[in-house]
Amino acid sequence: MTQATPQVETPQDDTTASWHKKGFEKGWLKSILYLVSGSSGNAVLMLVSTTIAARSLGTAAYGVLALVLTVGRLSERLLRFESWQPLIRFAASEEVANDKKRMSELYLYGLFLDIGTALLAAVLTIIVGYALMSVIGLKPEHMPLIAIYAIAIAVNIRGVPTAALRFDGKFRTLAYIQMLSSILRLILAAIGLYLGFSLLEFVIIWTVCQALDSLLFLWLGMRVIRKKGIPNPLRANPFGLKDRFPGFMSFAWSTNVSGTLRTLTQEADTLLVSAFAGTAWAGFYHIAKRIAKVAQQVGSMMQAVVYPDMARMWAQKDFKIFGKMIKRIQLVLGLVGVSFLAAFWLVGDWVMHTLFGPEFVQAYPLLVAQLLAVVLIMHAAPSRSALLAMNRPGFVLWVAIASTALFFLTAWLTMPIYGALGANFAHIAFAALTAIAMDIAMWRQIGETVKETQE
Repeated sequence: MTQATPQVETPQDDTTASWHKKGFEKGWLKSILYLVSGSSGNAVLMLVSTTIAARSLGTAAYGVLALVLTVGRLSERLLRFESWQPLIRFAASEEVANDKKRMSELYLYGLFLDIGTALLAAVLTIIVGYALMSVIGLKPEHMPLIAIYAIAIAVNIRGVPTAALRFDGKFRTLAYIQMLSSILRLILAAIGLYLGFSLLEFVIIWTVCQALDSLLFLWLGMRVIRKKGIPNPLRANPFGLKDRFPGFMSFAWSTNVSGTLRTLTQEADTLLVSAFAGTAWAGFYHIAKRIAKVAQQVGSMMQAVVYPDMARMWAQKDFKIFGKMIKRIQLVLGLVGVSFLAAFWLVGDWVMHTLFGPEFVQAYPLLVAQLLAVVLIMHAAPSRSALLAMNRPGFVLWVAIASTALFFLTAWLTMPIYGALGANFAHIAFAALTAIAMDIAMWRQIGETVKETQE
């Protein structure tokens, strides 16, 4: 397969000039187009599957499905270490990148995190579902549904394959492989609509498709590792990894806590809506978030492309190009986000009525407010990646803590008055503080570093 970013394979041969010539304008743009097209296509397929499930189940049962999926994702993301970030951070150094044995050991370190947290997350899914059952409006008969979906959480091993594919520039693979499970989900959901499947059968469909996607993704990641000539990580020496990679776990813990705080706002919000407004409104809210995710995927995929090169640029002191790249990315993401917001401001009401039915039109104001928060989050994505590349996960963590506190304060003040819409107001407050704080810190760090190098 043709690689989108050839500089990833031979980082030691890159020069400052080649970053500018082959980076954003050629390799990155091509990779971004792959990921945006693939992720957008996947998001659309997921949206169609969601539409079918909503039409088949109705507002109340679909709300239960949304809650089951949310409990699983919440538990998984509370424990997920985002191990691909420290993996790429450590593999960016020539000392590790040029030593295949050390690369194998590094990937083993990541696998330990991935496998352990996936199993713990599956157990946590059942515990959280049982503990919050009465609060969020679920009933005892819904617990088997949560247990079934926990199977997909148990095999969701993402960190190592993500790092391997991104570090090797396999952005086309990353873009399109996820669509296979979405196509299968869409086909099965359509069959379910035709045959009148129950809530149980729709939960099984979502579980099977997500599990197959995770296992295929893991297989592809291990295949890339093998083709790069790196020894099988499962056969690497498991002892002394902490000593051989000092700082790996502290970086991983920092990104984990930061990610956990983001999860409390991005997943627990649906549970809050259900607790305040009921399962039907949780379903409306989930649909609004699913549509908004089509736009948010652009920011996520942009980060996937540029983060490995950001880490190298900063390590190689290419500060001038580093700053120019961030400005360009933020401009592109801003244009994309505002375009989505304007489009759904104009036709969102009609879209909700046509796709989901008149009973789901109440999700329209939730969608518009959610998209405003997404625009701000998309703007903050490049600065977050830049700060991680600067080895400042601690600051990213503190911003996440402050933003999360503001989120829950805003939700506490607004949800009793505005219901589900209050959760969207909380998202806007969270995203605004995140974007402002990270931008200020990032540009100040770049300016101070450039000044120090000139002196």
